[in-house]
Amino acid sequence: GYPALSAAYLTYRSDPEYQRLHRKMLSLLRSRKSQIMLEFQFWPTHPPASKGGLYELRSYMLKSGTLLEWEQNWRIGVECRKHHEVPMGAWFSQLGDLNQVHHLWQYPDLQVRKEVRESAWSENGWPETVLNTVPLIQKMSSRIMLPMSFSSLK
Repeated sequence: GYPALSAAYLTYRSDPEYQRLHRKMLSLLRSRKSQIMLEFQFWPTHPPASKGGLYELRSYMLKSGTLLEWEQNWRIGVECRKHHEVPMGAWFSQLGDLNQVHHLWQYPDLQVRKEVRESAWSENGWPETVLNTVPLIQKMSSRIMLPMSFSSLK
């Protein structure tokens, strides 16, 4: 079911340069975690509207069996948020830690993030989305990320 991933694994396993770098990297790792994610059909991945700024990755560990209910509510919620910002994408886990959802947003700075999030509450449907999805969440986190100097997003 994941031909691109299978091809990448095959390449990595047979590439001597990758093997050398992998052995070198292992001494630097304390832990590592991987997930295979799929994007939600109603929320396709978009490149950033402009480069720079900051990115917020919001992650949710949902209660088992609630992903479809979360998706139904967020179909409405993302439409409300689109009036204020263009979401970069949302994904759900297929392999690794299951019942996880991640979504990514871009903002010029933290002040704009605050203003956009506050203004979303005036949109018809947004308060209901939050009200209906909060009970589905076991754990949530938000990470603010800045592009590195070599990033194409900078």
